[in-house]
Formats: sequence, structure tokens, C-alpha cells
Amino acid sequence: MTTRTARRRPTFLAGIVRTIQDRRLFEPKQHLLVAVSGGPDSIALVSLLATLAPTWQLKLTVIHFNYGLRGSESDGDEAFVASFCQDRNIPLIVRRPVLSKRRRVSSMQLLARWARYEAMKSVVHEIHADRIVTGHTANDQAETMLMWMLRGAGLTGLAGMPFVREKIIVRPLLRTTREEVLDYLRQEGLAYRQDSSNLTTLYRRNRVRRDLLPVMEDITPGIVRLLERQAEVLRADDAYLEQVVAALYRSLVTVDVQGTQRFERAAVAALPDALNRRLVRYMLKSIDPEQRAPSLRVVDSVLRFVSGRSRGTRVLLRGAEMIRERERVLAVRPIRQETPCERPTHAAFPGTVPLSVPSTVYWPGTGQEIHVQEMTKHEAEPFLKHRTRDCVVFDKGRLSAPLVLRAWQAGDRIHPRGMGGKSKKLQDFFTDLKVSREERTRIPLLVAPEGILWIVGRREDERFVARKGTSRCLVATVTSDIGSEGAE
Repeated sequence: MTTRTARRRPTFLAGIVRTIQDRRLFEPKQHLLVAVSGGPDSIALVSLLATLAPTWQLKLTVIHFNYGLRGSESDGDEAFVASFCQDRNIPLIVRRPVLSKRRRVSSMQLLARWARYEAMKSVVHEIHADRIVTGHTANDQAETMLMWMLRGAGLTGLAGMPFVREKIIVRPLLRTTREEVLDYLRQEGLAYRQDSSNLTTLYRRNRVRRDLLPVMEDITPGIVRLLERQAEVLRADDAYLEQVVAALYRSLVTVDVQGTQRFERAAVAALPDALNRRLVRYMLKSIDPEQRAPSLRVVDSVLRFVSGRSRGTRVLLRGAEMIRERERVLAVRPIRQETPCERPTHAAFPGTVPLSVPSTVYWPGTGQEIHVQEMTKHEAEPFLKHRTRDCVVFDKGRLSAPLVLRAWQAGDRIHPRGMGGKSKKLQDFFTDLKVSREERTRIPLLVAPEGILWIVGRREDERFVARKGTSRCLVATVTSDIGSEGAE
């Protein structure tokens, strides 16, 4: 047994390392926030990362969520994970979210998932981690693909989970089957917890796992591997189509300062079905407060409305009002009133868009992506040496949170770099540069509580730029390229 273990373990670890390197999930010397429930997948994940940590000089922090939904069993999971981390000197963060049903969330499982991801994205910024690492396996991928298929999803859903989500959440075990995980745990003599809720047939995923996948495995041995390879192919196709649609959006759709999207009905109708569906989906997702993609049924109803096959000239949708004119259709973002108990979500253009650090935000007014990240002075040195209009470096110690993106407002002032510390009204600055009134309303401003940091892509404020005594830097960049990360 010892010989078999010594032979199999390096091979298994080497496969995980190959996935990490092929997908560029993370790099040596980075700080990883690892989600650990105590189940087999997450225990295998953190064990593998702990094995890799000395060689790669990784810093690990574990995060565990105790929702208290299973009473003493939930507390037992927390105690187990705490003991596991203590034995390996891995820092542990425990969160105990109180789940209250949110509008449009259909189940407690979905609510817990939403709360978990929101909390992890907050914690990763608090502790200055580089990545959130989760233990999703090839079996999870197969189950996700089948669940989307049962919902009648399109290519994006059928492509399953991406290896990288939102540029920060990574899944190193996505090529690894659950059987391989369990084999590894047996070889290493590692205990783990079983979630009793995984045994109930109340949840659709459990029925797919317990009833559907075994039948498919009987018909097609190795079905999990087959679906995993299919997901690879579909994700590549989906990513390419999303790039095509992003380019179409920029060329066919205009967005004004109120966030109203305008497009020519004939231009959209002339597109192939594969593209006009995606374009409508792209538009509706961009104006949804929570950036959720619409269902195929909603997309098809919009296309019928655009073509004139449905009655009326106005239709209300989730997050938008569609108004049909003779040659045009207007997609109007409604004014959303937040109640005190409701958590603020993604802000609407052209209002105030909050920026966490790090983050990337798409600004519809100019079709730009603005990215902000924190670095040491040494790390930011290349940006300081080669200053451009598209990249600026600020002294982090001279500004505070929250950072926001917003449009120009009457009375705005800035101390433009290169003017000897003198302040100037933005209105006069734009006039000097011959920026039209219509154009200046679309230009994003990066703003801190202390003042305007950057007229994005044009000029930074002298008061906040990095200088000789700076130790921590805020690096802000802007690009017109729009990327895609595939499915959820």
C-alpha cells in the first residue's frame, strides 16, 4: 500500500498543478482564500494546496460558513474545519451569515450560495488575498450541465462552470472526478464530513447526482469525463461568441447618460438567431441591477416585440422597460427605489458605481473597462516609469474608501496634474480641450471622498498621485476591450 500511495500521490498532485498552470488560476507567492465546508472535495483541495504551499511559497487562509441550518451538525462541521486548520497552522475565518429570504431568490440553497460568494468577495479584499479557491470537481460540473440542460438553457448554461469566475474565483479541481478525490483522501488517511442535506431528494441537484448520473453512467461509462470534455468545447465556443456580441453591442447600441439603450430594429432583426438572441441577452443583463442574465423565454419575447409580431408599443421586463418606435426600440432602465432592508446591488449607469479594490467595472457611456488594484510601490514601479493616459498611479495613503465611478456634475473641480497645484472647474477643463457638452456627460470620473482622482483616460489630480514617500499605491487602468468569462 505504501508503494502504491507513493506512486499515485505525485501523479494526482501533478495533474492538479498542470490544471493550475494551464488555466493560470494562480501563481507562486500569492495569497489564497480557500473555501472549506469540511466535505471531501474542500478537504482534498486545502490538503493539496497545503502540500503545494512550501514549494510555491503560497499563503493560505481558510474561510468556513456556518449557516446554522442543520443545528449541531453545522456546528460540528465548523469544529472539524477549525481542528483541521489548527493542526496545519492555517489561519481560519468563520462566517455565520443570517439568511433572510431575498426577493427573486427561489431557494435557501441559492440564497446561501449568494451570501457565500458575496462574503468571500468582501473578505478577499479585507485580507488582501489574490484569489478565492473553491473545490468544485468534474462531478459538480457534470451535475451543473445537466441541471442547465433540464432548464432548457442555451450554450452559456450548457458550458457549465468556468475555471475562472469574475477574474478572482478559481476552481483547480474542475478536471478531477469525485472518485479521484475520495481515492486521494483514503491514501492520505484524511477524514471529512458528510452534509446530510446532500442525501435528501428535495433538491434537484441531489436527484441529478443520485438518480440521473448513475443511469447515464450505466449507458455511457465515463460520462462525467465526457461531460467535462464537452464543457471545455462549449466554453471555448461561448467565449468566442460573447466577444463577437460585445463588438456588435458597441457598434449597434448607443447608451445615453440616463442609461437608455438605443438600437435600430432592422439591424438587430438582420442578425442570425444565434447573435440576436445573445445581443438581447447582453443588453438586458447589462441593465439588471444584479447583472443576471434573462431566460430564453424572456429573450424570445423581446425579439417578438422588436420584430413587431407582438401587440403594443411598450412592455415591462425584469429591470427594463422596452419601448418600440417605428424604426427604433428603446430599452429603458427603470428608477429603482431601495427599501431600508434591501441590500444595495450593482449601481446603475450613470449614477454612482461603487468600486471595491481590486475590481473591474464596465462604463457603458464610453464602452470602457476601468480596473483598480492596490500594489506596493515596488510592484507599481513599471507603471510609474511608463505613465500613459490609460494608466495612473495614486498614493493610497492620500485617499480613503469608498471609491466610485460617476459622471460629471456641475461644480466639479480638479487640480490637474502639470498645473502647479492650481484647481480648475471641470467645465473649463473640458472647454479648453474642446470636449462637447454631449461627450463630457459620458466620460467617467474616478472619485474618492477626498475629491476627483482621475478624469478617466484624460488627466489625474496632482494632489493624489504617487510620489517619493509613497508606500502603497492604487493603480487604475482603462481599456476599451470587453472580456467574457462564460457561465456562472
